[in-house]
Amino acid sequence: MDKHLGIEVTEIGDDYIVARMPVLEQTKQPYGILHGGASCVLAESIGSIAAGLSMDSTKKYPVGIEINANHLSSPTDGFVHAKAMPVHIGGSTSVWNIDITDDAGKRVCYSRFTAMHKSYPAS
Repeated sequence: MDKHLGIEVTEIGDDYIVARMPVLEQTKQPYGILHGGASCVLAESIGSIAAGLSMDSTKKYPVGIEINANHLSSPTDGFVHAKAMPVHIGGSTSVWNIDITDDAGKRVCYSRFTAMHKSYPAS
């Protein structure tokens, strides 16, 4: 899904990760503004990547179990930028705040994402 919408990671820090997504026809609703579902895909994609980086990927992988989003403004072009920061990183779950802004830095969406840290099946 992230490749289809043009989502790309642009920065990884010690306690955050940043990605961007273009506001194009495939990410807009019929009224010409960014689709809220596209913002949720961006938030879940970056939250899942962040969760995956916070665990031993040879033993566990992230699975989204909850997401919420408040859509605050409606860009019509350019890019939206998502920054994920941890709220909680535990052994079995992690919680991430994801702030999505437009190119001018105006907040577009505020999301919270929870991932389960799922163990690979025994071989």
